[in-house]
Amino acid sequence: MSKNTEPSRSLAEKLLEEGVAKNPGPWREHSLAVARAAEKIAIAVNKNCGTQKLDPDLAYIYGLLHDIGRQEGYTYIAHVYDGYHFLMSLGYEKAAQICLTHSFNLQTTDDYIGKIDITPEQMEEIKSLLAAAKYDDYDRLIQLLDSCCAADGTVDLETRMNDVKARYGYYPEAKWNKNFELKEYFEKLAGKDLYEIIRGNA
Repeated sequence: MSKNTEPSRSLAEKLLEEGVAKNPGPWREHSLAVARAAEKIAIAVNKNCGTQKLDPDLAYIYGLLHDIGRQEGYTYIAHVYDGYHFLMSLGYEKAAQICLTHSFNLQTTDDYIGKIDITPEQMEEIKSLLAAAKYDDYDRLIQLLDSCCAADGTVDLETRMNDVKARYGYYPEAKWNKNFELKEYFEKLAGKDLYEIIRGNA
């Protein structure tokens, strides 16, 4: 992944702040929490593996921008669609893909939790893009952290998923299990407990 094809850290931060100015809300704190956690995990993975498996800057940037579609207002699946198209219009293909993939850890829209607030044509477009997407560890990392980093600073996968379950009345079992599978995957790569890494200084 070339950094030349993605925004710099400072530009990603600028894009987030501009987006929040359009639609203020807790998604700013959530995006920052995911970004900081992603950077820490990338550093821990590289240290444990003795090689640069993940670029900490890119992990931070992708975490920061995964919810950028929320700049368009209080939406559900539309934030996925809007974020993807916004970043594609700027030429940031991988960051755009992560806007798309962060809500779909099983690479399907069938288990989406929330309202479908886009047109049937836009939904078909999301399905086609998802089917064609090749998930890598950046996609997986942001999926995991989106599911465990809350805007108020709490970091706990089960608590956050139960919160979603309380708000929407359900949480698909396969999606729930996949999140724990991703947690275990990154803990193996990093050789350390996920929460310990996120709450630590490095």
